[in-house]
Amino acid sequence: MIRIYNTLSKRKEEFIPLEEGKVRMYVCGPTVYNLIHIGNARPMIFFDTVRRYFEYRGYEVNFVSNFTDVDDKIIKKAIEEGVPAEEISQRYIAECKKDMEGMNIRPATTHPLATQEIDGMLDMISTLMEKGYAYEVNGTVYYRTRRFADYGKLSHKNLDELQGGNRALLVSGEDEKDDPLDFVLWKPKKEGEPYWTSPWSDGRPGWHIECSVMSKKYLGEQIDIHGGGEDLIFPHHENEIAQSEACSGKEFARYWMHNAFLNIDNHKMSKSLGNFFTVREISERYDLQVLRFFMLSAHYRSPLNFSAELMESSKSALGRILTAADNLRYIAEHAVRGTLNEEESAKLEEAGKLITQFETAMDDDFNTADAIAAVFDLVKYANTNASEGSGSLFASALLAQLQKLCDILGIITERKEELLDEDIENLIAERTAARKAKNFARADEIRAQLLEKGIILEDTREGVKWKRA
Repeated sequence: MIRIYNTLSKRKEEFIPLEEGKVRMYVCGPTVYNLIHIGNARPMIFFDTVRRYFEYRGYEVNFVSNFTDVDDKIIKKAIEEGVPAEEISQRYIAECKKDMEGMNIRPATTHPLATQEIDGMLDMISTLMEKGYAYEVNGTVYYRTRRFADYGKLSHKNLDELQGGNRALLVSGEDEKDDPLDFVLWKPKKEGEPYWTSPWSDGRPGWHIECSVMSKKYLGEQIDIHGGGEDLIFPHHENEIAQSEACSGKEFARYWMHNAFLNIDNHKMSKSLGNFFTVREISERYDLQVLRFFMLSAHYRSPLNFSAELMESSKSALGRILTAADNLRYIAEHAVRGTLNEEESAKLEEAGKLITQFETAMDDDFNTADAIAAVFDLVKYANTNASEGSGSLFASALLAQLQKLCDILGIITERKEELLDEDIENLIAERTAARKAKNFARADEIRAQLLEKGIILEDTREGVKWKRA
């Protein structure tokens, strides 16, 4: 039995799907105006692990995670570069997918783009207007927050409390709104902005309506799980509930899951503090498997502190798992005896208890920290009980158990093949020649190829220097 902490009820609840054997899950994806940062990486890694565990438990998972590809930040970047907004969003969707692959995050069942779902947004806004939940002023359409009786049920805020002081949380244009708490569903375009034609104005959708529509289209009016970072609880997820439930008259999502913040050296991540790291920057110092391991080493609802020391510790810990897998692989390949004796059968049965320990941790609100502890217990057990005198079947069975648990966590147990120094020097020479010939695509390709093998290049006045990550 899987139990999930539901933000809506503030307690752990048994997971009972809407449809037996199936999970419909929506997770808010990034706004694509730049390379993703390590704060974006936490929900990506965690919810990928949730999906993997449900599949391990035999569920068919329909996992939807969007890309917000129309937004003020995207438009600002496009104006700065003098290119269409679509060029910015497509560029960073491609870069995001590269980083996701590096973190071993499997593609969602569907990755919808907001700009491709405008018709659905126009339909939902029209329905909300017909039902009296929305109104138009000078081409802007607002949601009538007080009309929705359950507003605040997810964030556990009441409307009077919101009215009292949180003006920073209110969207602009409150002078023309019926109520300062009403939020935007559609807004008219400004000069030079991308826009779509609507009955109210040439413009674009508000952020909140996008996710309501994409969730409905790809998962239906009701879903099992809605996830994201805790910063999205209010107002984004609160507003999604208001829109979706007012439109359908049904409960939108049964379980709401939110991961806690990621801090950097005990401070909130921000560009002004100079502690802002992209996943790409981390990949230049560490294999992204280390980042994934680090992210899963704490419970998802606990704040997580990122530091160089903790990353080094994660690198070392991950290395212990890979070494144990290497040892088992070696024994399996070189053992003289292929059969399984009685003692080994008993030992495998004992090792099976550690799989149960792992499952118990994951069943309890996806406690990846305790699940990793079970993996290390299995590593210790394998190191103690498998030796060169063991049979190949015994070593292979232990390796399969270890790989099974690591795969649920998205941890790859095969080491990347290391390049010899001579091979590295040859590739650097080829890259230098490519740059001289102005073949920058090939030069970038070689740099990426080396980075994938854990080789970091640094271009200096004295020439190219390299080191192993």
